Amino acid sequence: MRFIYGKQDWKSFERGEETCYLMTNGLGGFSSLSLIGSCSRNDQAVLMACTHSPNHRYNMIHRLEEHFYVGEKEVFLSSQDFQIHQKREQGWLYQTSFCFEYFPRWTYLVDGAEVVRSIVLDQGKNTIGISYQIKNRSGREVNLAVAPHLQFVPKGARLRYHPEFTMEGNVISSNGQKLYYRTNGLCREVEQRFCDTLYYIHDVEDGKMPLGRSVVTHEILFSVSAGQEDTLEIVYSTEELTGDNDVSVSQIMAHVKEYREGLSRQAAYTDPVADQLAVSADQFISDRTSTNGKTILAGFPFFEDWGRDTMIALMGCCLSSRQFETTESILRTFMAYTDKGLMPNLFPEGGNKPLYNTVDAALLFVTAVYEYYQRTQNLAFVKEAYPVMKQIVTWYRKGTDFHIYMDKDGLICAGGGLEQVTWMDVRVENILPTPRHGKPVEINAYWYNALLIMDLFAGMLGEDTVMEALEDADESSVFGEISYAQLAAVVKESFCAQFWNEKEDCLKDVISGEHAKTYENGVNVDEQVRCNQIWAVSMPFSLLDKEQEKAVVETVFRKLYTPYGLRTLSPDDAQFRPFYGGAQLDRDLAYHQGTVWPFPMGAYYLAYLKVHDYSETARAYVREQLDAIAAVLREGCIGQIAEIYDGENPVSSKGCFAQAWSVGEILRVYDALR
Repeated sequence: MRFIYGKQDWKSFERGEETCYLMTNGLGGFSSLSLIGSCSRNDQAVLMACTHSPNHRYNMIHRLEEHFYVGEKEVFLSSQDFQIHQKREQGWLYQTSFCFEYFPRWTYLVDGAEVVRSIVLDQGKNTIGISYQIKNRSGREVNLAVAPHLQFVPKGARLRYHPEFTMEGNVISSNGQKLYYRTNGLCREVEQRFCDTLYYIHDVEDGKMPLGRSVVTHEILFSVSAGQEDTLEIVYSTEELTGDNDVSVSQIMAHVKEYREGLSRQAAYTDPVADQLAVSADQFISDRTSTNGKTILAGFPFFEDWGRDTMIALMGCCLSSRQFETTESILRTFMAYTDKGLMPNLFPEGGNKPLYNTVDAALLFVTAVYEYYQRTQNLAFVKEAYPVMKQIVTWYRKGTDFHIYMDKDGLICAGGGLEQVTWMDVRVENILPTPRHGKPVEINAYWYNALLIMDLFAGMLGEDTVMEALEDADESSVFGEISYAQLAAVVKESFCAQFWNEKEDCLKDVISGEHAKTYENGVNVDEQVRCNQIWAVSMPFSLLDKEQEKAVVETVFRKLYTPYGLRTLSPDDAQFRPFYGGAQLDRDLAYHQGTVWPFPMGAYYLAYLKVHDYSETARAYVREQLDAIAAVLREGCIGQIAEIYDGENPVSSKGCFAQAWSVGEILRVYDALR
């Protein structure tokens, strides 16, 4: 999709900072600035390079300061806020348009001189191209001075006071990092200028450090005579600009365009929103050096790659866009790191060990292999993954870390103490805002599906469908010799008997058992109406009868649905928090207590289609509902879907401005519709 914005979209400086672009390079690096070219967060940059994929990221070029001279008149083309707001760079006043398709383009008009700035991040490289096309119809000579503001510090870190930068030839060095450059303009080294008053409005809103620092070491000058047209090109890279890396800005543009169009052809969507989401989904896919494979970054600009997020996002970001080789690479990475039936939630960096604090990832891995097979019919890969899937089921059945084990009724229990092992995982010191210890509803839906998937694959591969009796098994048949299908039947019976909430005509969120908790306001956590129940309907194999499934879908719609996602808690609940914002504690306490998340919306639409037998009427209704997504793609981060929205009145995106599972789950719906 081609996104075009005009002056009405930045009626004020503040409006201009509401929306940003995102370009990623498949290494973990990215480029992101606002509509008016400013940094409204410390985590934004012209070039956020990644030196060791995907998480060793360095903010190399933070922003661009641009002075434009028409004769004797001097104005800023750049826009940036400072601690003293009266000192803002006000280039937005001269900006006439902003366009984003393959890369961002800003257009400015000053007294008859038109300037078009383009920034493009190369795929697979920490290389950024910057160009200024100048059409000089002013009748006077025009001059442009571009001063990059540098940091050379890890993403999120603060530059120390008056750091040492050196320039030798075409390389800038500081803090163990090097940045090479090439330009057809005149590069002039200047006395180092330190800035420590950059102001980040979105960091202020998130309770983070409001001020940032940067250094100017050089400026690039360019002149265009009256009546002439010319283009200033600048290329910066963390690698020497020789050989294959000796590229012009136009070559980088062509490379990126070819890559993006290839993604569209591969995904093969005819709907323009779905096509955009398929391209956007690829922005989260990155190399992972430590595993020599692929991974999925959970969200920009904050998050790294996590096991749970990857397993959820993979089915949309990879399978629904037909990136099957990438799917295999990611699944193989998880297979290699499986331990005691669990899959990593956090992969190792350096000498660190993986963290396995998730009950979801391993069960979702089984579903991911099933979904992969449904699209590819690649039984050889299923055979390769089968021993890992068998290990997962065995360990969940007999018990593994983080109090994850199968109870005598066949249902899975998870979590204890201060452990938070489902996706509602916020912990504030000793406070658990969403304590879901016991038997979470979606986990047991995943468990039931995993058992039936194992039964299916075992039959196809000629493997034994009967599980061995566990050591020290008691009289309960679920611990003795039992087939996958038989255990699934036990799980289904227990699930239906224990989870149905007659009062609300839906499913309980958790069966707490010994962990049962009732708050002072009389709220019973088991009976809270939450979005987690929707996965019990959307999964491939059904636990409930058709009427119960319809009831769940209707209750979820009535209590939790918004056009941008599902609420995590019903507004009728005494613990509902309508607003996400303020200090860290306030945000954490609201995170899963009513805040709207787009990613469960995918399961809702899939469940709606399922209970209405994928009728043309149902499909038309879902397509109509999805129109809201087209509007979402213009707000926050262009072409992306954010992490969260407020629970009561979801109008502005919050949290990560681009979230992998938000994009992936909505893309799954478009995939189902086609």
